[in-house]
Amino acid sequence: MIKQLTRFLMVPVAAMLLFSACASQQGASAPTASGMKKNATGKWTLNNVSYEGLPSTAKIKTVFSNIPPDCLQGSNWVLPSNAYGSYTLNATGAGCPTGTQNIVWSTLNQGGQIMIQFKELADGVKAKNITDGYRVELQSADNASMTWRAPVSYEGKTAYIIYSFSRQ
Repeated sequence: MIKQLTRFLMVPVAAMLLFSACASQQGASAPTASGMKKNATGKWTLNNVSYEGLPSTAKIKTVFSNIPPDCLQGSNWVLPSNAYGSYTLNATGAGCPTGTQNIVWSTLNQGGQIMIQFKELADGVKAKNITDGYRVELQSADNASMTWRAPVSYEGKTAYIIYSFSRQ
């Protein structure tokens, strides 16, 4: 009787252990928007802007608010947990604007991709009243580095701008 009861209980317990092990492995491998936001929170320097899928002769004229991509290199980004941050442009090249732009930022899961999005805040305007903003893929973020990937259209094909940051 005890052997039958033990066998009867062992099958469901073994199945439960198997399913919980599989579930925990699946959960560990898929990053979440909130987890990636925690990783992205902090102060960053944009070290490099590179291109994927673009010929070397192609030129991207501007990104975020009509800023030439080369002018973003060396910029400092503050992404605090309260979502109200900023970026400061420091480049001194020809045609490069300088100054600090306040932003509100967040992360979200869009079709299985973790995205970072931000809106530039204008003086006296609440974030909820700003309809324009930017959204790029948050490829990675950890204690040392962060990478964004932004799609651009070139000759009818999708290419990418890669933004590589290091933590300050």
